[in-house]
Amino acid sequence: MTQTQTLQPAQRGPPQEEDNKTKARSLIETALDQLTTALENGHSQNLKEYLATMARFHPYSAGNQLLIHLQRPTATHIAGYQTWKKLGRQVKKGEKGILIQAPIQYRYTTTTEKHEGQPNEDNTVTVTRLSGFKTAHVFDITQTDGPDLPEFPTVQGSPGEHLERLKTAIHKRSITLKYSDDMGGAIGRSSGGTITIQTALPPAEEFSALVHELAHELLHHGPNRQKTTKTMRETQAEAVAFVVNTAIGLETSTASSDYIQLYQGKKQTLAESLHAIRQAANTILAELDIKKTNGREEA
Repeated sequence: MTQTQTLQPAQRGPPQEEDNKTKARSLIETALDQLTTALENGHSQNLKEYLATMARFHPYSAGNQLLIHLQRPTATHIAGYQTWKKLGRQVKKGEKGILIQAPIQYRYTTTTEKHEGQPNEDNTVTVTRLSGFKTAHVFDITQTDGPDLPEFPTVQGSPGEHLERLKTAIHKRSITLKYSDDMGGAIGRSSGGTITIQTALPPAEEFSALVHELAHELLHHGPNRQKTTKTMRETQAEAVAFVVNTAIGLETSTASSDYIQLYQGKKQTLAESLHAIRQAANTILAELDIKKTNGREEA
């Protein structure tokens, strides 16, 4: 690319925009404080509920997941006012919007170099860039009236085609997948480039075990391994499995998971764990080609 020709900068927000940004940052800190306090007091249910929010809104940023969880933890499908109108639904009078941070994008045109043999056509292209974020308000479907939305297909107790997609994703990453009858009581093991799973597991259990071990492959065999304990690594992997299972509609019990181990006495440690969990879960969900979304980050 050789020359920028026109630029459309992002528009400034309304006068209260800075106040809304401050409020959003404060809400995110409040959400982290609440999770931290709950874990300090030995309770992990609050974090489990947050992970469920993460699963429902996995396309959203970690900050927006915290904002949604704090303001409306029961939300299932969210969208902006105008989007709900396009879907034939109307936001109920008096409903308070959920404050989130929406991306600001600008477009500009630029020229590209031509190469010998290319047709003599206009060689300008339009490029979209992220320039920052603004605050916006969205509404959950329960805050609207109107015709029912088409139901998204869900998996009831079986991973269905997602199991084979997951195996394909593992092979694409050049990770060797093995099955064994002698796992010493474990159902899965990650060895850095190799995943071994107990043979003859029911599909749901096999899927959950594969996600758990793939999470280890994504998160725990790099240079940051020494920054976490074994218990913390297991908890992160189990949290990733919970998010992915929930996102595809698979019901699996995680009652034995002690999410308290994600908190090591520092709020920053908890925030870093949540970021790692979200990143790994999103990577796996993208590999599974999950089409279900719960609203878009828009006003």
